[in-house]
Amino acid sequence: MGKNGNVVKKPSISAQAARAMIDAATAKATEMGFAVTVAVVDESGVLKAYERMDGAVHVSVQLAQDKAFTAIGFGLSTDGWYDFIKEDGPLAMGAPPAIDRLVTFGGGYPVKVDDVVVGGIGVSGGHYTQDMEVAQAGLKALS
Repeated sequence: MGKNGNVVKKPSISAQAARAMIDAATAKATEMGFAVTVAVVDESGVLKAYERMDGAVHVSVQLAQDKAFTAIGFGLSTDGWYDFIKEDGPLAMGAPPAIDRLVTFGGGYPVKVDDVVVGGIGVSGGHYTQDMEVAQAGLKALS
């Protein structure tokens, strides 16, 4: 922290780690036989690495980024958001339209180091269960 407490240092995912996650995720998608878009964001939700595989659907371009952004917001996976709001009527009705870029189905995960969110990964292009599997492969690249 700075001399007067005016500066905060934040851990962030490196470009090298983000690229490794992209490579692992796209390899998994290729193995599974479909094309995806993969986005990795830093701890603030800013795009760090990105790839749209040949043949990935157009809607996946923004959706992958939004899934990664959602994941860093509360350090919660996108499918975890659904579980968080599904039994709470006001949240279930209000959160998705009120929170910009919120995605409440699978494919986005926070990237944590020592239990600190340093980034997020989002995958889009298949069914959300497939996107989850591909994103998890990306996460495994860091372990």
